[in-house]
Amino acid sequence: MSKLLARHREEGETAFELHSRRPKTSPASTAEATVTLILELREKLTIAGLDAGPDTIAWHLQQDHQTRVSLATISRYLTKAGLVVPEPRKRPKSSYIRFQAAMPNQTWQSDFTHDRLTTPVGGPGKDVEIISWLDDCTRYALDVTAHLRVSGPIELTSFRTTVATHGIPASTLTDNGMVYTARFAGGRGGRNGLEHELRRLHIVQKNSRPNRCACRELRPRCEQRCSEG
Repeated sequence: MSKLLARHREEGETAFELHSRRPKTSPASTAEATVTLILELREKLTIAGLDAGPDTIAWHLQQDHQTRVSLATISRYLTKAGLVVPEPRKRPKSSYIRFQAAMPNQTWQSDFTHDRLTTPVGGPGKDVEIISWLDDCTRYALDVTAHLRVSGPIELTSFRTTVATHGIPASTLTDNGMVYTARFAGGRGGRNGLEHELRRLHIVQKNSRPNRCACRELRPRCEQRCSEG
């Protein structure tokens, strides 16, 4: 009561209006430089055609800038900057249906991710890209290889090696990356090496819709689901 009376003497009738309880300082808040770095990494990874989710951004922050930020904090600032497509909190029941192949070799999935090697003495090594082929029914990793950079010819060689070992699949399921399909190649049309090979072997090629991963989830959601295996 004494505080209210003192405020009334100083402010008059406005003393009875609601005042913000927000503290004047927030020592635990994320530094502005870190927030700027998060947004810059998001832009650079997106332009490079790489995964730009919270997990990848957190990895780069820790490895390249010695800064540790939680995934929730990164997601919050990406959302605040309008870089994440809002999704309903409650998922429709149809989204829980698993579209899994019924038989082995019915559908193969492929994707590639990046990682950093470690030197024999424990220091940071070269950045590599890891490409894999996965049987959609058995979830068995048919082929996993690492390269300095995954290209169209490397993807084609990986597919042919997997076919030589495990036979010919009925279909493949991938995203719309240039190593898998040329249908978004700036309107130039045509097919890349993998597409010609699939056509030659009469294999049905399936590509996920834009902004979706081959696991059929929206990109912001799949970044966690795929990382969880």
